[in-house]
Amino acid sequence: MGQVTFVDETTMGQREPGPRLDVAEERLTVRELIGRRMRRKADRERALKAFTANGLIVLVGDRQLTDLDEQVDLTADTEVTFLKLIPLVGG
Repeated sequence: MGQVTFVDETTMGQREPGPRLDVAEERLTVRELIGRRMRRKADRERALKAFTANGLIVLVGDRQLTDLDEQVDLTADTEVTFLKLIPLVGG
């Protein structure tokens, strides 16, 4: 069993630790990681849409994940960063 630490971050430099979850699986997809992080269905759907529209970047360590069905190997203490992109004003 591993432990996943979620971190929420913005391009403005705000970084907030999220929940730590025990995970029995050795691998999860990006879709499953988003589902575990966003407990409410509406939040989960919004995050999935943001990910597919490039409004949310998911990083595991220093690797960017680009596909919802991409498999992520989970170690004893995996950090998953959700980087919310903020649109430029006037752009």
